[in-house]
Amino acid sequence: MFVQLLAAVGVLAVLTMVPGPDMAVVTKRAVACGWRDGLRTVGGITAGLLVWGVLTVVGLAAVLAASATAYTAVKLVGAAYLVALGIQSLLGSRKTRAREQGGAAPAGNPWRTGLVSNVFNPKIAVFYTGLLPTLAPTGLSPHAGMALLVLLHAGLTVLWLSGYVALLSKAHTFFERPAVRRAMDRVTGVVLIGFGVKVAGTQP
Repeated sequence: MFVQLLAAVGVLAVLTMVPGPDMAVVTKRAVACGWRDGLRTVGGITAGLLVWGVLTVVGLAAVLAASATAYTAVKLVGAAYLVALGIQSLLGSRKTRAREQGGAAPAGNPWRTGLVSNVFNPKIAVFYTGLLPTLAPTGLSPHAGMALLVLLHAGLTVLWLSGYVALLSKAHTFFERPAVRRAMDRVTGVVLIGFGVKVAGTQP
């Protein structure tokens, strides 16, 4: 069982570190508003993972993964949200001067931003219902094994994204430069829109 668990942690760690919408959302909040907002966004993302984890354990995520209509609905809402965040970031790149004078920062609660971006990512439902059962330790009941892996995935996500936020905060002076802020807003905006389009085009 220990070897199985170790292998599962390795797989989850690799999947956690692959850049995706979560990292783009965290980058946007941490660079624009500082490390505190970045960590709050991480908290929202983690809460979203736990929501999917609960749904997976009780079997509802499998229903979503198997229903083309439900999958498409969640997928389109999530894609629209990511595109909206991307557009907001692109528009924000034109307001750097206002920010320097104490003006506009990204709107919305950072925790809610992380939560919504994750809850409306149906690929997590597919990931949890399709991959996690194959990684669950055989020494535990199916529900206990799945719950353990969800908690491990949430913990790895917190560690990875919090470390990423800390790294961004170390380069705070660099990111405060107007030209860098504009460039980061534009790059993050394009990346978020790209992920939104990718999510919209995915299949269960």
